[in-house]
Amino acid sequence: MTSAANPFLSPSTLPYGLPPFQEIREEHYAPAFEQGMAEQIAEVEAITGNPEPATFENTVEALERSGALLERVSAVFFNQASSDTTPGVQEIQKDVTPRLAKHADAIHLDAELFARIQAVEAADEEQRWLLKRYLTDFTRAGATLGPQDQARLREINERLSALGTAFQQNLLADTNERAVVVEDVAELDGLSQDAIQGLADQARERGLDGRYLITLVLPTGQPTLAELTNRSLRERIHRASAGRGAANAELIKEIAVLRRERARLLGYENHAEYVLADQTAGTTRAVTEMLDRLVPPAVANARKEQADLEEIAGHPIQPWDWAFYSEKVRKARYDIDSRRMRPYFELNTVLEKGVFNAASRLYGVTFHERPDLYGYHPEVRVFEVRDEDGSPLGLFLGDFHARASKRGGAWMNSLVKQSGLEGTRPVVVNNLNIVKGEPTLMTFDEVNTMFHEFGHALHGLFSDVRHPRFSGTSVPRDFVEYPSQVNEMWATHPEILAEYARHHETGEPMPQDLVDRMLETQKFNQGFATLEYLAATLLDWAWHTAYDGDGDAGEDVEEFERRALREAGVDLPTVPPRYRSTYFAHIWASGYSAGYYSYIWSEVLDADTVEWFNENGGLRRENGDTFRRALLSRGGSVDSMTAFRDFRGRDPEITPLLDRRGLL
Repeated sequence: MTSAANPFLSPSTLPYGLPPFQEIREEHYAPAFEQGMAEQIAEVEAITGNPEPATFENTVEALERSGALLERVSAVFFNQASSDTTPGVQEIQKDVTPRLAKHADAIHLDAELFARIQAVEAADEEQRWLLKRYLTDFTRAGATLGPQDQARLREINERLSALGTAFQQNLLADTNERAVVVEDVAELDGLSQDAIQGLADQARERGLDGRYLITLVLPTGQPTLAELTNRSLRERIHRASAGRGAANAELIKEIAVLRRERARLLGYENHAEYVLADQTAGTTRAVTEMLDRLVPPAVANARKEQADLEEIAGHPIQPWDWAFYSEKVRKARYDIDSRRMRPYFELNTVLEKGVFNAASRLYGVTFHERPDLYGYHPEVRVFEVRDEDGSPLGLFLGDFHARASKRGGAWMNSLVKQSGLEGTRPVVVNNLNIVKGEPTLMTFDEVNTMFHEFGHALHGLFSDVRHPRFSGTSVPRDFVEYPSQVNEMWATHPEILAEYARHHETGEPMPQDLVDRMLETQKFNQGFATLEYLAATLLDWAWHTAYDGDGDAGEDVEEFERRALREAGVDLPTVPPRYRSTYFAHIWASGYSAGYYSYIWSEVLDADTVEWFNENGGLRRENGDTFRRALLSRGGSVDSMTAFRDFRGRDPEITPLLDRRGLL
């Protein structure tokens, strides 16, 4: 296939290297992957076959430059596989993911390449850090193992890759299949007219004219449960959500066993120890101590909250009742109704007057929509981002709406990584799952998520590193959520909130008394929120520390879950885990295995950083410059905790987090 016939085979000529989505077809992926892997193997062979002594430039930087074609096709393909998949893409994914695992092993287990990296001498601090990271990467990938163990490791990695893809595809299919169909509009009592219209539109898109379709979001809790008065419908929705992924049960048992076997091959007791050895937490003990400190107050708070709910309900509540009666308690206690707030959170206004405005005021950047540039789906919007002096910074793509071809949740991807070595600027994309409407009105949780994901986008856009290995969000997993969580603070900053929280019809700002009451509720229901998160975290922890596949072989997934939650002390029936095992995509298909703790680990840093902003005047350009220079621009080019200490002047403190969540 010629370069002209396959757009991946040569670098994009579009601004910032934006992939030429209008030219890309499904049939381009497989040959591009094939050629990309072959080219990188040839590039590695050129490095190992170089007769000159190993230097940083001819070995480490040559390896950094390798695989350009494979990087281009992988970035676009896996973004589509998550954001707008098709049966054809899913078939390619099944074929290519184990082959990519085999390809990665071929590089990391190349003895000549590893020996050459070991022989390199670094000239400065940045080179020493990159060299250290490469040696760590190769060692953790099995470079020091014997031939027999390496052969088994290759088999495990290939199988794990295939299982992760199967999990993801099973979950998407089951989530779509379990969407709840409502025949009678009377059952939707409690929802606003715009929300009901959105459900009708979703039904029509699936050929269910005259009916209403409640699609499922990724977590256990579903947004409609807070408003629907029909208890039996709430139960249907909850059971549909909590029952997802039955086809994944045997897959995850096999994944857990294989991860444990791989960890032991590499010298660790279990997968959690293997993961933590290369995270900022360092040890499983450090994480366990933090979780143990959080569980008792979270459970105590959740029990108090449940008592409040049952008092207003007049009967014992079930999981599908919690959100509904929580809203009633919220309204009674704070005189606030979530439905009253939605008209003030119109998507475009939140994006432009909220998310973009906060970034402009804090960092000096500006956003310019580029209708001449195209994304991978008609709903994707493309924005050019410029620095304060007008110089080009990168591209931001926003894909905000839910659809059947998109997996649940919200996330950020890099389509082009910033790199001084390659002379590339960043192209990043945010994905959300907001039900489209005319207009599209959001809950405050969705507003917060938009600010959160844009924090990841800023981490990618502000990257200013030489080597691609360190670009943007290429930091330890338990540090990557830190900048995004900090960015959430601007969602409730008075100056920002006043500009974006405006009625979509009148343009009037949200009444100050409503704003005040909304802010007063920040610690409301935090026992539930913390406990559902901790329950999911401790499930992740149990699968990757306690499950061995031998003594547990006769135990099904539900039994293992129940035992794990009971032993962890978080088995409150009315507060199910944020994700149950069979639809816990973070840990089985998205890189968070033994790492879901990272959200609250990062939140310790986040809460401490919010204090720093408040101590230093809040929304000030000087503060933005400091945070950008010390943390956002550096990616993984320095030790993450060293960067934090340099920024904060000390180690992080947990007290601000405990106070924020009402756990003191």
